[in-house]
Order: sequence, then structure tokens, then C-alpha cells
Amino acid sequence: MLPIETLKHEHQIVLHALAGAEKIVQKIRKTNKVDFELIQKLIDFSKNFVDGCHHSKEEKQLFPKLVQKGFGLHSGPIAVMLSEHDEGRKYIADIAKDLELIKKGDISYAEQLADDIEGYIELLTNHIDKENNVLFEMALQTLTNEEQQELSQEFDRIESEEIGEGVHEYYHQIAHELADYQ
Repeated sequence: MLPIETLKHEHQIVLHALAGAEKIVQKIRKTNKVDFELIQKLIDFSKNFVDGCHHSKEEKQLFPKLVQKGFGLHSGPIAVMLSEHDEGRKYIADIAKDLELIKKGDISYAEQLADDIEGYIELLTNHIDKENNVLFEMALQTLTNEEQQELSQEFDRIESEEIGEGVHEYYHQIAHELADYQ
């Protein structure tokens, strides 16, 4: 699979999980009840699949390759994507903090938790749209077939050495669990 196809496929998995996260938000807003276990899975998925696996491929491999090809690192689409990755990390940290405060008995943070999850959903949905329809299209026009093959090999290396065998599939399962939330 070509590297852009791999990243787009991962985006589909993320969007699937975000559909479930939206249901979590609706339930919190409707009942003021928090599913601790499922939100912890959302945090885990976001930290380890979205950030650790997907963003790692972009930040360690794709973006540097595009910078070598003349893309700006501190301005333009790559700078925007990096900034949004950081913003997503902040949302996940806030969600984790909200969840801990609620676990300690302060249910008043339920609304803040719903707001933070909703902000994360909106950020990632828009981010994915920009990557799929702008940055990745630019990358396809810029990268040679050889460079794309090199990226594919590096993505495979990240999967096996940094992420670990079977971990990707585990997070696919969590994405489905989130999406199936009632």
C-alpha cells in the first residue's frame, strides 16, 4: 500500500472512532453520566493510535520528506498540521484531566468533558479533511514513486519497531468498540 493510502486508511479508522465519541458526548449531555471505561479507551486510542502511530508516521517521515522537497516547516500546510497535532494532544490531556476530576467525585466537570471531547472531534474531523484533500494531494504530486516506496518501508518499520506487532489491530478493535457505543 502506498504511504498516502495508508494514512488515508488510518484516517477512516479515526473517523470511525470519532463517530463513537460523538455518541459519548450526546449521552453525557443528555444524562450527565460518564462511561469512564469507554472514555479511557478513547484517550488510549488517541494517545497510542492517533498520536503514537499515525502522527508519528507523518511527523517523523512524511513531513520531513516534504520539507526536503521544498515545503515550509514553519509556514504553510505542514506548520498548520503540526500545530493541530499539538492542539489535539492538549485536548486529550484536558479530557484525561476532566475524567480524573469526575472520578474523584466532581461531576460538575461532565459538561467540560463533553465540550473537550466535542472540540477534539471537530479539530480532528477538520484536520483529516485538510490532510486528505490538500496536503496529501500535494504530496502525491511532489513525491516520486521511489520516495513513496521509501516512505512505505519506513511506515512498516514504525509499525513493527515502534508500535509493535498486533497493536494496530488492537486499536482497530477499539475504534469499532467506540463506534458501536449506544
